[in-house]
Amino acid sequence: MENSLNNNTYKEYNSNTNGVIMNVLISTLYSFEPVVLAATKIGVDKLILIVDNKPDEKQRESLDLVKNSLGKVVEVKQIKTEVYDIVKVAEEAIKAIDYESDKNSIYVNVTGARKTQSFGLLFAAYSRINKIKQIIYITEENKQIINLPKLSFNLNNSQKQILDHINNKELTSLTELSNKVKISRGMLYRTIKELKDLGLVYDDEGFKLTDAGRIAVL
Repeated sequence: MENSLNNNTYKEYNSNTNGVIMNVLISTLYSFEPVVLAATKIGVDKLILIVDNKPDEKQRESLDLVKNSLGKVVEVKQIKTEVYDIVKVAEEAIKAIDYESDKNSIYVNVTGARKTQSFGLLFAAYSRINKIKQIIYITEENKQIINLPKLSFNLNNSQKQILDHINNKELTSLTELSNKVKISRGMLYRTIKELKDLGLVYDDEGFKLTDAGRIAVL
């Protein structure tokens, strides 16, 4: 029951659930053991694996082992992403999360793969934390499951509005930005400072979003 996902297939793959409430695990993958352990412990109905666009031999072997051990009883799918593009990993994971039914229980496992892919998946979970039941990490030494904090970007409406404008426009000054948003100049200055302090915005010949800022607007 394994197949791959891409930008055009999220609705298609999710439309086949027939309203059944499921446990869904979205997981990075390198070594197969943490994935199988998490899937078994949770009792998953659907497993979505984040893998490299060009997986190495170890990852291909782990993928085969997961499919052989779980594929006959669990729906297994893949999301192929770049190894070091945190924003792209987060974007693809968010698409998968968004297309899951709100009734499904979504678990996130960030144990395996490159750290950049794990961070991308983690940030995706933070971006949609209201849909995430649990974020887990499995220790290498004794295979203990650790529950990670469920954090969020927790942005207010003014912060979101300004991030959206910066993301969609080339804005070179606070004056130009103030003409685009419907908040007072004083609130604008305070909000920009807050976004800079949060590491979401920086000023380099105009306002730009950091990678975290780009994820926050997804």
